[in-house]
Amino acid sequence: MTTDSESLDLFSSPPPAPPAPPAGGGNDAPPPDDGTLALDQYAERAYLAYAMSVVKSRALPQVEDGMKPVQRRILYAMNEMRLSATSKHVKSARVVGDVIGKYHPHGDSSVYDAMVRVAQDFSLRYPLVDGQGNFGSRDGDSAAAMRYTECRLTPIAELLLSEIDRGTVDFVPNYDGAFEEPQLLPARLPFVLLNGASGIAVGMATEIPPHNLREVADATVHLIRHPDAGLDDILPLLPGPDFPGGGQLISSPDAIRDAYQSGRGSLRVRARWHIEELARGQWRVIVDELPHGVSAAGVLAEIETLTNPQPRAGKKEVSQEQKNLKQLVLGVLETVRDESSDKAPVRIVLEPRSSRQSRDEFMAVLLAHTSLETSASINMTMIGRDGRPQQKNLVQILREWIDFRYVTVERRTRHRLDEVNRRIHILEGRMIAFLHIDEVIRVIRESDEPKPALIAAFGLSDVQAEDILEIRLRQLARLEGFRIEKELAELKDERDGLQHILDSHAAMTRLILKEIGEDAKKYGDDRRTVIEAVAAVAPAEISVPDEPVTVIVSKNGWVRSRQGHGIDAAAISYKAGDFAFAVIETRTTWPLVVFDTNGRAYTARVAELPGGRGDGAPMTTLVDFQDGGKLAQVLTAEPESSWMFANSGGYGFICTLGDATSRQRAGKAFMTLEKGEKVLAPTRVVGERIAAVSENGRILVFMRSEMKVQAGGRGVIVMALDDKEALVAVAVPADEATLRVEGTGRGGKAVTIDLKPSQLASLVHRRARKGMALTPKVAPAALTTA
Repeated sequence: MTTDSESLDLFSSPPPAPPAPPAGGGNDAPPPDDGTLALDQYAERAYLAYAMSVVKSRALPQVEDGMKPVQRRILYAMNEMRLSATSKHVKSARVVGDVIGKYHPHGDSSVYDAMVRVAQDFSLRYPLVDGQGNFGSRDGDSAAAMRYTECRLTPIAELLLSEIDRGTVDFVPNYDGAFEEPQLLPARLPFVLLNGASGIAVGMATEIPPHNLREVADATVHLIRHPDAGLDDILPLLPGPDFPGGGQLISSPDAIRDAYQSGRGSLRVRARWHIEELARGQWRVIVDELPHGVSAAGVLAEIETLTNPQPRAGKKEVSQEQKNLKQLVLGVLETVRDESSDKAPVRIVLEPRSSRQSRDEFMAVLLAHTSLETSASINMTMIGRDGRPQQKNLVQILREWIDFRYVTVERRTRHRLDEVNRRIHILEGRMIAFLHIDEVIRVIRESDEPKPALIAAFGLSDVQAEDILEIRLRQLARLEGFRIEKELAELKDERDGLQHILDSHAAMTRLILKEIGEDAKKYGDDRRTVIEAVAAVAPAEISVPDEPVTVIVSKNGWVRSRQGHGIDAAAISYKAGDFAFAVIETRTTWPLVVFDTNGRAYTARVAELPGGRGDGAPMTTLVDFQDGGKLAQVLTAEPESSWMFANSGGYGFICTLGDATSRQRAGKAFMTLEKGEKVLAPTRVVGERIAAVSENGRILVFMRSEMKVQAGGRGVIVMALDDKEALVAVAVPADEATLRVEGTGRGGKAVTIDLKPSQLASLVHRRARKGMALTPKVAPAALTTA
C-alpha cells in the first residue's frame, strides 16, 4: 500500500523511468527483461488506462466549453459540413457517418444517442442541434432511426463555434492522424452551467443542473467586474437551477447556497399545477409542469402501482403497507388522465373523489407518494483547466471560465492582428506597384527571373513580389488605387485597435463584457423554473383511530397485536419451541421501535401489525435487519416520551423515543456498540435518580442531571466496571417508587431485594463510579419497580 507521497497521480506527467540496475547482477538485481509482465501489473495498467479514458475522454465535461468529447466532435463535424441554423436539414446518418469516420472511433449508436440528447428541448435547457423528425419524447420514447431523422445546428450553437477558425483553440490529430479536431470549443458563455451535464465515470460521477442564460451572464459579468466577489454576491444574480421543463424549486435558500458552496447537494423540485373550477362546486387539478427528468407516463405508472399493487418479489401477497397506501390514494383520487399533446407538452388531469375534501390534503397525498415532488442531485464534477477532474463550486466554475475567455479573446485578437498585418503588407506592396506601374511592367518584361528582380528594384518582400506577379493588370487601375488606400487606412485603424486590446487589460475586459451582454440580449430568455421555498411536505398518513392494543413479540421474532389492554399473558399461545419475548400495552398511534444486536433502530407502525389470534408475522416482513443484526430489544410508547438507553459495556444516554424512529425499512444507526456488547432493556425516565447494577452484584445510584441527553451514539460512562464485567440493567424509577433488584443468590436460588426511596437516597454517588455491593449478595438479572 502506497503512502500519500507515493500515491499514483493519473493526471500529471508520467514519472521518470527508474535508473538501470548496476551491472554485475547480484541477489537483489531484478530479473532480465524478457518481454513478459506480471498479471497483476498488467491488470493494473490496463484498468488505469481504461479509467483515464472514461474520465477524460467520455464521461466528464470540460469547464471551458461544457462539452464531452463526443458532443464536441458532433458539433465540430456539423460545423465543417456547413450545417448552420440557416442551412437545410440533412440526414442524421450523414452526420453520424462523418463523426465516426473522422473523429470518434466508436459505434454509431453512441454518437447518434449523444446527438439526440443535445437536440431534445426537454433534456437540454438550450438545445444545440435542431432536429427534424422523431427525436424522442419526455415520456421515454426513443428517437427514430438516424436514417429517418434530419438535423442542423441551432442558432445558439454559434456561441460555441463562431470563433473556431480564428486561432482561439488548439487542434490535435484525430485517432488515425488523417484529420485534426479541436481540443476545446471557444465557448462565448459558460455552457457547463447553461446546459449542465450528467455522466458516470470510474470512481466518480457528475450531475450538473442547467441554468438560465441571462442569469449566468449577469453573474459572470459581476465576477469580471468584481474579481474578489464571493458566492453571496453571486447568488442574487444566479439564484438556482433553471430546468427546461420548468417546475418549482422548493428548497430553502440555505440548501441552495450549501449545494453551490460545496459543489454537491440535493434540491427538492415540485411539479406546478393549477385548480380548474367546474360546475356545481366541482374542481380538478391540472398539472402542467413536471420536475426535471419526470414524465407524465411515469407519474401515471406510479399511481397505477399505488392503486393496483402487486406482491413484491418473493412474496405471495401484497404487504399491509401496500394495502394501506392503496386505501390512502383511492380515498382521495377518483380518476387520473394524461391529456398531453403537441399544444400542451404536459397536462395531467387529477380528479378528486369528493369536491368537499381539502385541496391541500389532496395534493399532499400525491406529492408524498409520486414523482410530482422529487430530488434533483447536484454534483458539479468536471475536468478543470488543469486537466484534472474535480468537484467545483459555483464561483470556481465561473472564475475558470473567465480565465479561459480572456485567453480565448487574446488568441483571437492576435490571430486577427496577424491577418491584418499580412494584409497590410500585401497592400503596401500593391501600392508600390501602383505608383510605379510602368517600371514594374518593364522589370517583369525584361527579366528572366521577375521575382528577384522586383525584390531588388523596389525593396519588396518575397510575399509582396509573389502577390504582384499573381494579380491582374486591371487590379492596378486608377480606381483600384483609391480602394487600396481606403482599405489600408481601415486596416491600420483596426491594427491599432487590436494592439490596444492586447496592450490594455482594461480594454480587453470592456470587450469581453460587451460581447457577453450582446450574447445575453440575443439568446437570453425568461426563467422557467420558479424558485419559491416551501416547507417539506409531510408524508400523507392514513387516519388511524387511537385505540388501546397489546403488542406481542416472541423470542423467535414473530409479532402480532391484540385489541385492548389487560390481556392474560399466560393465555397467549406461541409456535412450538417459541415463547414470549415482550408483551407491551400500547396504542395504535404509537410507533413500535425494534433494536437489533448491532445497535441499529427500526420502526414499524403498531396499526399495521397483524391482529387476531394467529401467530402473527415475522419481524422481517416489517423491517430489514442490516449486517446480520438480530432482534435485541423492542419498545413502543408515545414518541415524545424520554428513555434511557445503555449497553453492557457501561455506556448510555437519554433521549426521546422519537429520536430512535426511522421511516426507512433499513432503519438507522442508533447505538454505538463495541465488539461483544449488548443492548440493555431501555427504561423509561420518570424520576430524578438513575440506578445501575453490574453482574458482580454492585449497584450505583446517581442523579439524572449527570446523564447526557443526546439523539444516539455511544453516550457517556454510566457505571465503572471491572475487567470483563458487564452492566446488567439500568432504571430511572419514580422518586416515590420502590426499586426491585431481581437475580440469583448462592446455590442458584432466586433473590429479590427491594430498595425503598430512603435507601436509594443513601446510595447516591457520582456517575461513572463503581457503586456499592448489594446485600445480600446477588447476581442481578433485572431492575423493576415494586
